[in-house]
Amino acid sequence: MVIMIRNKKLSRLVFIIMMIISVFVLSGCNNKDEIKNTVKNYNKLLNGKNYGELYETLTTESKNYIKEEFGGKEEFVKKYSAIYSAMNVSNIKIDVGDIKSKSEIPIRVSMNTIGGKLKYDDAIIKIKKEDNKYKISWDESLILPEMIKGDKVKVEVAKGNRGKILDRAGNLLAYNGEASYVNIDSKVFKEESIKDLAKVLDISEEYIEKKIESNTNPKYAVNIVKLSNYEDDKLDKVSKIEGATIQQVTSRVYVKGEAFGSLLGYIGNVTAEELEKKADKNYTSSSQIGKNGLEQVYEDKLRATDGVHIYIEREGSNLTVAKTKARDGDDIKLAIDSKLQRKIYDEMDKEKGASIAMNSTNGEVLAMVSSPSYDSNTMVTYKTKSIAKEWEENKNACFDNRTNNLYSPGSTMKLLTASIGLENNIINPSEKMKIEGLNWQNSSSWGNYKVTRVKDIDSVNLYDAVVNSDNIYFADKSIKVDSEKFIEGAKTFGLGSDINFEYPMTKSQISNSGKIESEVLLGDTGYGQGEVLTTPLQVTMAYSALANEGKIMAPRLVISENKEEKVYNKAIRKEDLKELQKDFSGVINDPSGSGHLCKINGIKLAGKTGTAEIKSTKEDKDGNENSWFVAVDMDKSKLAISMVMEDMKDKSTSKYLVPKVKNVMKSYILED
Repeated sequence: MVIMIRNKKLSRLVFIIMMIISVFVLSGCNNKDEIKNTVKNYNKLLNGKNYGELYETLTTESKNYIKEEFGGKEEFVKKYSAIYSAMNVSNIKIDVGDIKSKSEIPIRVSMNTIGGKLKYDDAIIKIKKEDNKYKISWDESLILPEMIKGDKVKVEVAKGNRGKILDRAGNLLAYNGEASYVNIDSKVFKEESIKDLAKVLDISEEYIEKKIESNTNPKYAVNIVKLSNYEDDKLDKVSKIEGATIQQVTSRVYVKGEAFGSLLGYIGNVTAEELEKKADKNYTSSSQIGKNGLEQVYEDKLRATDGVHIYIEREGSNLTVAKTKARDGDDIKLAIDSKLQRKIYDEMDKEKGASIAMNSTNGEVLAMVSSPSYDSNTMVTYKTKSIAKEWEENKNACFDNRTNNLYSPGSTMKLLTASIGLENNIINPSEKMKIEGLNWQNSSSWGNYKVTRVKDIDSVNLYDAVVNSDNIYFADKSIKVDSEKFIEGAKTFGLGSDINFEYPMTKSQISNSGKIESEVLLGDTGYGQGEVLTTPLQVTMAYSALANEGKIMAPRLVISENKEEKVYNKAIRKEDLKELQKDFSGVINDPSGSGHLCKINGIKLAGKTGTAEIKSTKEDKDGNENSWFVAVDMDKSKLAISMVMEDMKDKSTSKYLVPKVKNVMKSYILED
């Protein structure tokens, strides 16, 4: 009995001891969790730049120190804002280490800065319990672990230069240069001059008035707009207005005007979305980034890296926090011929459309024109009232880069159908096909659907069909080829296939599904209607084969990188080449050919016109039309060019579009 009593007493004692230990363990766990939450909240406030709220989490002793050292909460907030803003601090991460003390907590700190990522693995954050809450014991080391009382943080930036964009001759298209800021000296500028300045700059008077009103310090100049240095007339007139001053500033400069806008694009201030997307690229909120065109496509290559020195100034000596060297961006040289680019743009006269020109024998893309376009300088300076009105009226059509849009190829497709038909022994060039009337269907299974043609010729061979653009002939031949062989042949010309090109191009298609499962669709595809869609680049590439022994060269735009000439595909068989050259030269040389107005004495050309109907149904009478003309120089193989123009229902392709291409061909081929 005595032993049993002793065991009961011992059990009770063990239970009490375990309860005490549990209380201490739980208390310790709760303390650690509370400490971690305090640090986590501090981290959150730092990332949110809520420095005023952060101040309220500090100990009384810390607040007294801040008041004595800096002047109080307001100056504390300014200090954090100034230092972290200059360093461009973001993505601060604080991880708590193994907690062994309630007052000094080991932490690991990392942050992104303008000088790169900073990491500290052995930092300390001091805390203290006040009013039953853990609070931060603040000192300068919480700004940067290296900092102590009296230190100042300095940031020096050495700017790198963005890479230049050059044309094939080495002429500048885009470079880092100067622009002119138009400013107002408030002490001298007279209110009555607002009207004159607004008229010169083509902006509203209200805009200038608001700029003046927003200037809180009359000692400072009022920035109005940035002017391109190519606007000499405006600069001269501004300089004559009393109180208006001109200040030279560094700026991206674009040399060649509207003809190059869609191709080159422009740069602008980085957005929050772009910063998030490129978080690993060390962009800052003050960075500039390519926004469109080649500036965007080649951003990583053109982009410069600024040199940054972040250091702590301490009693005459400097302690480096981070240091990087400035690096200039790389230049890129294009195959673009600036004179040809401008000539094509001028000929298109701001009508909606696109044009691609290339050298048939080496694949160099000599021109990439989207019309209408914009002057890239406008995007880095300012938009006048006149330009704003023009853009509003054309519904910002200038920002649709049509060079990579998909279009129905219309009758330009007939080269592909002819080549495929010859290769598959479906087309005998000399064999005549009897056709009655302007409408045709292959069988009664088509119902009411019929293929139509323009000229009523009772029998046509391949030459006749090409020169007179006979839709019925090509519909019949494509059906006889069959869909699988037709698709396979179209792919040799790049249709429906990927093209490795430096500039993003929308992938073409033979049909919506990639297959042609109906006879009607196959017939329509043979003459360029149906669901077939292609880019101007692919049309140019296809016809370039006529001047390059049937071979299509891989297109090359950036020749500073893409230096090697490569064959994209052997598209036309050697035994078929002379026949196709004869047929498609007839489009221009034959007086009845739709491209006859492109004939240039002494120059052998081949080509094809095309009209693509944009209709919701076959019966649609209100649909529109796009017009095509593609031509290739057969003698020197210097130039293959396609041009497509939209909304051409009321204009003749032969009389309106063909002469434009002729003017381009003539000026380029005969320039030697």
